[in-house]
Amino acid sequence: MHHAALIPWLDPNAIIHGAGPWALLVVLLIVFAETGLLVGFLFPGDTLLIISGLLTHTSDIFGVNIWVVCALIALAAFIGGEVGYFIGHKAGPAIFERKESGLFSRKNVERTNHFFDRFGGMTVVLARFVPVVRTFAPVAAGVGHMPWRRYSLYNLIGAVVWGFVMTMLGFVIAYIPWIRDLVTRYIDVILIGVVVLSAAVTAWHYFSERRKAKKEAAASTTGAPVEATEATEA
Repeated sequence: MHHAALIPWLDPNAIIHGAGPWALLVVLLIVFAETGLLVGFLFPGDTLLIISGLLTHTSDIFGVNIWVVCALIALAAFIGGEVGYFIGHKAGPAIFERKESGLFSRKNVERTNHFFDRFGGMTVVLARFVPVVRTFAPVAAGVGHMPWRRYSLYNLIGAVVWGFVMTMLGFVIAYIPWIRDLVTRYIDVILIGVVVLSAAVTAWHYFSERRKAKKEAAASTTGAPVEATEATEA
């Protein structure tokens, strides 16, 4: 039995069942928004995919084959990633260069460039599996002017791997009754844990960037080289 959801409007079961015949379309729109719009980090991406796969197995909720569900989810994730990239590419630099502290600074644009140069396109693939990060990674790639063709290739790989792995995970879980019941019953608790962890990582990153920005500002004021400050930090 599924207990009353702690966060009804973010409960994947409630979302899917509440959408009725439009359930699959709603899932695809949420997947798109999570990776293509900056407000997407509010949506339950991973848990939504797992429950989608689980319900495809147990009740054929969407009325289509699991492979079709996976393919459509991957497509929605890919399109979302492309939109996120163009948002970052067109509007990102102006936004990030408007301030000189915290997340919004020219220095962070440079760090973004360096990060993608160092770790390459695999960053885009791995980011798919990290809540919150997958929302901002496409924008960061656009802000950092990562070559579009290169980004799109890794965006496609990431979207396909994430879409198929997470959805099929839910489908396979449905074969194991006790795990299926546990996931279905406590999916909102799992969601809260994921959100809290993601928020903690995001907050840590934000304050870390603010601290670095302040140190760099202090170093420039005293005339000390920024590189020395960063070397001391490392």
